[in-house]
Amino acid sequence: MGLYARYILPKLIDVACGAGGFRWQRKQIMPWVRGEVLEVGIGSALNAPHYPDGLVRVTGLEPDAGMLSLAEERLEECRVPVDIVQGSAEMIPLPDASVDSVLMTFSLCTIPDPIQALSEMRRVLRPEGRLVFAEHGVAPDPGVARLQGLLNGSWQVVGGGCHLTRDPVSLLERAGFQPCAVDSSYARKTPRPFGYISRGFAEKD
Repeated sequence: MGLYARYILPKLIDVACGAGGFRWQRKQIMPWVRGEVLEVGIGSALNAPHYPDGLVRVTGLEPDAGMLSLAEERLEECRVPVDIVQGSAEMIPLPDASVDSVLMTFSLCTIPDPIQALSEMRRVLRPEGRLVFAEHGVAPDPGVARLQGLLNGSWQVVGGGCHLTRDPVSLLERAGFQPCAVDSSYARKTPRPFGYISRGFAEKD
């Protein structure tokens, strides 16, 4: 891992994903989160201030040590118990049917094998559980989508593997989820190639 990926990229992601438009998206989905929670890609714990009351516990899964070091201070003040696990979403170290909610915000874009990861999330969810998400992806406007395609390769290098052209709702369906209450829009004060957000929750088919 180079110096950029280890020391600079985590701070850039923290600032970008903590911007007002993305913060608003996080707040919108939190009422759907409940019970025992797995947060996939907890990163620098930007969701922690918005966790709803009544959660039993959050297990935060994150592969990047640099991001986790940024999370420590935020989690010290978190009113919900949080256990951090450094690991991959493609191999979640939890038993089958062990959580009530999976929370995923702006993480699916960077996972190398999103279908495998979503299949793992489906495995650990209880039958009545929900995958609650806010994810950016390919825009419906042809001009914006073309620009996303042109930027995608270079952006993956700069953005730590972030894909601009994934369709999060389609990926959920392919992995055996039924998306519910999905709303999609451009994030405020965010360049359109980076800010087309789909949010909602999904249940097992």
